[in-house]
Amino acid sequence: MQATSIDRDTLDQLARQIRRAILRSTTQAGSGHPTSSLSAVELMTALFFQGHFRFDADHPEHPNNDRLIFSKGHASPLFYSLWAAAGQVSSADLMTYRQFGSPIEGHPTSRFELTEAATGSLGQGLSIGLGMALNGQYLDRLPYRTFVLLGDSEMAEGSQWEAMELASHYQLNNLIGILDVNRLGQRGETMQGHDLTAHQRRIEAFGWETILIEDGHDLAEVDAAYRKAFASDSKRPKMLIAHTIKGKGVSFLEDQPGWHGKPLDEDQLQQALAELPAEGEPITGNLASPENAQPEKSSPQASQPFDYKIGDKVATRNAFGNAIQRLGPQWPNLVSLDGEVSNSTRAKFFAEEFPDRFFEMFVAEQNMAGAAIGLARRGKIPFVSSFAAFLTRAFDQIRMARYSDVNVKFVGSHCGVSIGQDGPSQMGLEDIAMFRTIQESVVLYPCDAVSAERLVEAMMQHHGISYLRTTRGKTPVLYDDQTRFSIGGCNVLRRSSNDQATLVAAGVTVHEALRAQETLQQDGIQVRVIDLYSIKPLDRETLRQAAAETEVLITIEDHFPEGGLGEAVRSAVAESTASIRSLAVRKRAMSGTPEELREDQGISADGIVKEVRSCVGQRVG
Repeated sequence: MQATSIDRDTLDQLARQIRRAILRSTTQAGSGHPTSSLSAVELMTALFFQGHFRFDADHPEHPNNDRLIFSKGHASPLFYSLWAAAGQVSSADLMTYRQFGSPIEGHPTSRFELTEAATGSLGQGLSIGLGMALNGQYLDRLPYRTFVLLGDSEMAEGSQWEAMELASHYQLNNLIGILDVNRLGQRGETMQGHDLTAHQRRIEAFGWETILIEDGHDLAEVDAAYRKAFASDSKRPKMLIAHTIKGKGVSFLEDQPGWHGKPLDEDQLQQALAELPAEGEPITGNLASPENAQPEKSSPQASQPFDYKIGDKVATRNAFGNAIQRLGPQWPNLVSLDGEVSNSTRAKFFAEEFPDRFFEMFVAEQNMAGAAIGLARRGKIPFVSSFAAFLTRAFDQIRMARYSDVNVKFVGSHCGVSIGQDGPSQMGLEDIAMFRTIQESVVLYPCDAVSAERLVEAMMQHHGISYLRTTRGKTPVLYDDQTRFSIGGCNVLRRSSNDQATLVAAGVTVHEALRAQETLQQDGIQVRVIDLYSIKPLDRETLRQAAAETEVLITIEDHFPEGGLGEAVRSAVAESTASIRSLAVRKRAMSGTPEELREDQGISADGIVKEVRSCVGQRVG
């Protein structure tokens, strides 16, 4: 499909046609953001239909298609109307905008196949574009370009500037931002209003090349700006900064406050359409064809086995680093992103072996998560690692990743009070709850090196958002290398025919539970011990059996009780009559040794023994 030259009259007609579609679809829906869409019509019409956007719409999976992300996702009426003008959305489908069951949703998600990534939570698109640009330049080595349409309101988001720093650092001249400076936000004027030079100074300070567009509705000027950006031989990313008018094309909407997120009623629609006369039948614009370039590929190679001995003391964070390094040859699409803590998370093991597949994201966790989404949408399998506590900063990006249907793996180290003397600012105590809330997510928490290695393998086999929780300190190896681990599984480590209680633990507390079991056994109290290494999904059948066969279930976790392992177990056995007790981090954490802190929180072996004795009617001592 080759782009044809297009005259100015035809381009003007396409712009009017797109405006009419924006207004009709939002009025039909009774909701939406028509004025935010109208401001960027010429910016996008020139991009699409003057030969700049190279995309084979018949093969949207083509690896060298240019990428387009609407970071201002509320301008979705423009997004869908563009694709309608390109012949990819029918007029009938466009009129299903925002209707139940329609892929033409209020903000773009992966349910519409031409959406690169879900947007709508402002400030995320540039990070996603960064990931796609990294993939093109450093991994697939393809000449596609990544375009990101940005709104001026979202430039207040810190994640935008994280992305700009990293794009400049990695010299991503294949990343082009298009800033729609229409002056008006949701409740009034934006921080910079129509001051293009204020935006320019800030963006250039982050190492970007900028191109000002004094009239973002002059198709010739917009076209010239794109050509200038493509002609530049600098290694810097580019930002087009365009003066636009919110509500452009409709006299009673132009530059008027109070219209954000409001569609026109039928009378207003007819008045607006009269100002945008149609000329004959709708026309279809052509897109330029991409080069027939294919990504560089490496053939998978067999991974090496690991060798841990039962009783050896190995931190599960070390086992994670060993695992992704070991699996690197088997999974050529595996990449690693780290937030300047790779020496702590042990992602450095992968970086040392595969430096071309490791990206340092520095202390910018939101950008790291967004870039991972972009990489995943281009077929990579990113492992995103940091301290578990710091991943909470990126929760908005993580929750939005679900609506892009991406295959991203998150790894949080330094979990719980067990990190010790660093104190509460470094302790991941909310992370299990956070990742459990992500729809269809997987949450895994290994207790030793073997389970950590096997669960990384399981993550690689699973498509979707997964989270692995790792431990800073060394723990004894419990399992031999033949032990099987599966998503949704658990292991019963101790069991007898007369168990009075069941201890359900994961990660570091498994070892505390085993020590408690030994003490209790000496006192004649038999307890079952379950390693619930898969917290979501979890093994309901084994838990329900334990609840039926023992008097009490006691969960033990190095995490806050809210949303953690205990609540997961309670939901699984809600219909049981068994008593359920939960030991968790309930006091304000402080600095101290891991042993002191677990003892203080009641999640040590002694704390477990005390709880069991109180439950089964035995006195302490």
